[in-house]
Amino acid sequence: MFTALSERLTAALKRLTGRGVLSEQDVTEALREIRRHLLEADVSFEVTQGFVERVRERAIGAIAVKTVSPGQQVVKLVHDEIAALLGGTKRGLDFASVGPTVMLLVGLQGSGKTTTAAKLARRLKLEQKAPGLVAADLSRPAAAEQLRQLGEQVGVPVFGTRETANVVELVRGALREAEKARCRTVIVDTAGRLQIDAALMDELKALRAATKPREVLLVADGMTGQDAVRIARGFQDGVGLTGAILTKLDGDARGGATLSIHGVTGVPIKFIGIGEHVGAQHAAPLLEPFDPVRMAGRILGQGDVVALVEKAAASIDTEAAQRLERKARSKQGMDLADFLVALKQMQAMGPIKQVLGLLPGVNAQALKAVNADDKRLKHVEAIVLSMTPDERADPSILSGSRRLRIAKGAGRTVQEVNRLLEQFQQMRKLLKRT
Repeated sequence: MFTALSERLTAALKRLTGRGVLSEQDVTEALREIRRHLLEADVSFEVTQGFVERVRERAIGAIAVKTVSPGQQVVKLVHDEIAALLGGTKRGLDFASVGPTVMLLVGLQGSGKTTTAAKLARRLKLEQKAPGLVAADLSRPAAAEQLRQLGEQVGVPVFGTRETANVVELVRGALREAEKARCRTVIVDTAGRLQIDAALMDELKALRAATKPREVLLVADGMTGQDAVRIARGFQDGVGLTGAILTKLDGDARGGATLSIHGVTGVPIKFIGIGEHVGAQHAAPLLEPFDPVRMAGRILGQGDVVALVEKAAASIDTEAAQRLERKARSKQGMDLADFLVALKQMQAMGPIKQVLGLLPGVNAQALKAVNADDKRLKHVEAIVLSMTPDERADPSILSGSRRLRIAKGAGRTVQEVNRLLEQFQQMRKLLKRT
């Protein structure tokens, strides 16, 4: 997420923090470089210009302060302005005092709207909000069936049939069904188009008038770049938005759309989507609440410890972790079966590089230097699963022939099996000392 932008901004600011004294020319040159990087990352021109001017105005005054490192002052200013650019403060969903709370998801085809509807439903289910889904996309073949399958995966009911061609009647009927089913929140997956057109806006306006939603959330693809700004403006002008959800931010997107959407529409970004699956087989839902201050820290390579703790709390089985800790500290120590449990808990938190990226001081360059490949975890898992229960409980019985059999069963080399066993023994010794 924002890998290239984070790396470039961090490098530009590092040149400032490495100096004891800053001149106005130093600040101007750094901001010129930052401006170029923002534009290359697809941040809109008007947003970039406003950002640079605000930082310049405040930075010129900051470099005169002698009690604090002027370079650190400029970094703080850039951090604060990026947070302001992203919305300033965290904004959650708005729920009706008397339910059900209706939420319309709008956006173009291919933005991940249907998958996002299921992810949002799963998050609301975990928050005890009793969600229901409505399949209101009559234009895309099999859209309703896709939503039904996703609804089954996350354990959320899906309402709406294709017996009528009138989408307003369909949604009204679905809302009545959801109310009978005692749903407290209802997420309506609306139709999309390949581009914004009059027919799409007329349909959405009619739905908004008929359902009176508390939230109208734009689902925007984080990889669409500058086009995301045009799309956001079009939906804001046409139907009126209350917030946005950005998808596919774990890909190779330049990320500028995220920095632009709030600036051009004034609506907050409420969630970011990660991964294509809905998280049904994972402990943590793959839809993260968006916090501008914490996201600014991530962009500048300052990490996000709060997000790391939240991931751990949502993903890790506390009782299992406590059992592992007690066993690790006991005279017997951990065995390979316990190691496998710990490995699965770590995998549940998500890709290793994403987790490491939340640690302060671990920037894009540091991540490149770390050989953190999720495939290696799968290889380790395959090796351990190729062992018998007795071998996992007592690795000392693993002779050369046993190791060869395990390597063949896992599809790995004997050297990899030996390396794993050496690392496991080192880890067990270390845990006993702590």
